[in-house]
Amino acid sequence: MKIAQASLLALLLPAVSARFVEDKEIDQVGVYTDWAKQVDETTQKYHIELSPGETRWVTEEEKWELRRNGQRFFDITDTPELGMLSARSAKVKAVFPKKPTLQKEINPLLSNLSKTEMKDHLETFTNFHTRYYKSDYGRQSSEWLLKTVKDTIKDAGAEKYVSAAHFQHSWGQNSIIATIPGKTNKTVVVGAHQDSINLWLPSVLAAPGADDDGSGTVTILEAFRVILTSEDIVKGNHENTLEFHWYSAEEGGLLGSQAIFSTYEKAQRNIKAMLQQDMTGFVSKTLEAGKTESVGVIVDFVDPNLTEFIKTIIVEYCDIPYVETKCGYACSDHASASKAGYPSAFVIESAFEYSDNHIHSTDDKISYLSFDHMLQHARMTLAFAYELAFADFDKLEKKAGTSLGDDL
Repeated sequence: MKIAQASLLALLLPAVSARFVEDKEIDQVGVYTDWAKQVDETTQKYHIELSPGETRWVTEEEKWELRRNGQRFFDITDTPELGMLSARSAKVKAVFPKKPTLQKEINPLLSNLSKTEMKDHLETFTNFHTRYYKSDYGRQSSEWLLKTVKDTIKDAGAEKYVSAAHFQHSWGQNSIIATIPGKTNKTVVVGAHQDSINLWLPSVLAAPGADDDGSGTVTILEAFRVILTSEDIVKGNHENTLEFHWYSAEEGGLLGSQAIFSTYEKAQRNIKAMLQQDMTGFVSKTLEAGKTESVGVIVDFVDPNLTEFIKTIIVEYCDIPYVETKCGYACSDHASASKAGYPSAFVIESAFEYSDNHIHSTDDKISYLSFDHMLQHARMTLAFAYELAFADFDKLEKKAGTSLGDDL
């Protein structure tokens, strides 16, 4: 039986309480108070892409209905041109090292990764009532995250070389980009999405988002913290620029990452690789099924060469194996990079069928997560970023015979 949204909102509103409010702010719930605006948003149409060439116009509630049914999509309303430039240009085959070579430099860094750091950050991050990208809590959580990233840079004594800033969006919650300049503008990106959602009344109900994607957010934050302890990295002695991204509005149809990679595509940014971490902490279903704890490596709608390189990173630097798995079209922010013509890959906590079943609800809590497992993802992230920071892509491409302008 369906209850009208307004009626359900009226029933639930008195029960809603804030989970995180800054000391200087009034204790209030970040829900719609402009009822005219809410009515308008129930009828507004959004243009979504469910598969290559398959699009439709839907209301916001229809978006959430699709998501509740397991359907992923791009919301292309504001970025219909994403991918058009790369589609018209000659493509270059992505080439990566055959195997890791910097164990001597990386292994000491791995020992500095901390489960405590990740847990402390995730406890704060999940204390926001929701990180829904249109809510004021989503704005607050993004501001807290940017401050935390900047504090990480400051604590490393890297302010002279490393920067972090919001990538602004119209909906209120901004994405975050941290940049570690290298010798060249060739860029390697590590990403996760910062927003959370409760697919039943996103503007009202709690969405702690511990696993989706608080886990990925703090995983790459921890890799970022430790990589800044490398003097060579901080002072820019590495070949390629590193960027760490925390995307807004992934749950709304990859909105934040589309905005960023649309900008990069138009600016002809030279993005050599992009790795997404979306859900890195849940292993219970894997173990209950009698399967081996492993890192899930997505093999559909990704760059195959980058994916093969990531497998070598896991084998070399992680204490658990990988398992190949699939997640479908537009299943996380790496898809935005791919659409812009950039080599991208996606790593998740397990085989997709054993991933967290508590997400998109009030029950996506820290208590279900394994920080030991998240540590393995942090090891992989740190090693991936460090190895590719020093990769000589010109030499690799020349050796493979894939200079700019060659066809795949």
